[in-house]
Amino acid sequence: MIDNLLLGFQTALTPENVLWCFIGVLAGTVIGLLPGLGSTTGVAILIPLTLTLEPVTALIMLAGIYYGAQYGGTITSVLISTPGEAASVVTTLDGYKMARNGRAGAALAISAIGSFVAAIISLALLMALAPPLADLALEFGPVENLAIMILGLVIVVSFAGGAFSRGMMMAALGLLISTVGVATGFSSARFTFGNVDLLSGIPFVEVMIGLFAVGEVLHQIRVGAAAPIRTRFRDLMITRSELKRSAAPILRGTGIGFLLGILPGAGSTLASFMAYGIEKRVSKRRGEFGKGAIEGVAAPESANNAAANANFVPTLALGIPGGGTTAVLLGAFTIYGLQPGPLLFETQPTLIWGLLVSFFIGNVLLLVLNLPLAPVFGQMLRIPYGYLYPIILLTSFVGAYAVSNNMFSVLIVLVFGLVGWVMKEIDLPMAPLVLGLVLGPLLEKSLVQTSAIGQGSFLVLLQHPISVGILLVALALAVGPTVLRKVTASRRVQQAAAKEKDSVSR
Repeated sequence: MIDNLLLGFQTALTPENVLWCFIGVLAGTVIGLLPGLGSTTGVAILIPLTLTLEPVTALIMLAGIYYGAQYGGTITSVLISTPGEAASVVTTLDGYKMARNGRAGAALAISAIGSFVAAIISLALLMALAPPLADLALEFGPVENLAIMILGLVIVVSFAGGAFSRGMMMAALGLLISTVGVATGFSSARFTFGNVDLLSGIPFVEVMIGLFAVGEVLHQIRVGAAAPIRTRFRDLMITRSELKRSAAPILRGTGIGFLLGILPGAGSTLASFMAYGIEKRVSKRRGEFGKGAIEGVAAPESANNAAANANFVPTLALGIPGGGTTAVLLGAFTIYGLQPGPLLFETQPTLIWGLLVSFFIGNVLLLVLNLPLAPVFGQMLRIPYGYLYPIILLTSFVGAYAVSNNMFSVLIVLVFGLVGWVMKEIDLPMAPLVLGLVLGPLLEKSLVQTSAIGQGSFLVLLQHPISVGILLVALALAVGPTVLRKVTASRRVQQAAAKEKDSVSR
């Protein structure tokens, strides 16, 4: 391990590789700032520019774009409630509220710190445990993946502020929207009404931009443009108490993100949602979530970054992409004449360890770049919102068009912008809808495959130890809080009765 690390540092710390790593994280941050682009599109667009570089240098740059875009998406999520990346959706729930409360700099700073800590821990685990973790990932088939999806849906209750019925209703709506298009495992189209653009389904990125960005602008216009934040520069800095509050959420988010990231297809988006949901359940400040809780930024951002790094476990060790961006990177490997898989660690140690060590360097560069700039970004909120709203709408529509070069995407943004506005007006939670939309295709695929394995019976879920364990966790999360409340209420009644009896006897 020490020899491999020394080889990695020797490879990654050459001036050329450090320069291209810096260019990658900077380009990734800019790409993440643009709604609709994201790391997958950014990496795909810039692959042709790397063909003249050495394979290790090219991969270091492309990986820099990957995790740079994660932070870029956070900036717009916090400042203008416009997620640049799908995994940054959850950050808008508390990050934007923190910005409106004059704590934008603190939100951006804790996301940078959380991402850095998660990167260091997850990369150490990745380097030490890649082969055995790859074997673990192989144990997760369709049955286990279905159990993971059920667990994700159970956590949806956390996003509805305790209103179970509203949370389930919005999650069901998200699942319904996700069924538009060609059915998984079949060739029949559903709910397309003859529209060719709907055959591939309602695109997630455009829905996200419409719900959060356009919906927020329409809501603010109706209630009256919010006054620009007039806060002192030092108020935008993170405090020691906020750092202390964020320590445990960062560690929990890192663990959740890493465990989900090693599973092919789970991705950073599901990891960030689950980290937020679990953090809300275990937090002592549960009532602050959705109103500007710093834990609501720290946990999902850490999970997001840890999952992004853990995605490289199946990608490098098995040749199976862990998510959308790693699928594009897998294509880049083949372009450079490399075959990801167990033998890659043996045949290309210089490339593999140079790439892994570059993650450390890239995340240090991101921290050095963005931590001092967090309060500066926060000062953007001093701009009158009359000037900001047109810019938000313009970037939203341009970003949506850039995804597919199709005006249909712009129409989707408009429609879901109106949906988002209505939801804000009647106070319906958006996160369950988004989570339902994210889980829909994954859930349907797992359902079809599990049904085939069980020959039409879903009792096969109870025949796999891992799926049984996951379902028990889901059951505990679903039933546990209710049981705990009833037990606590019963104890209070008994204590009150005992006190009353004691006072009567006296």
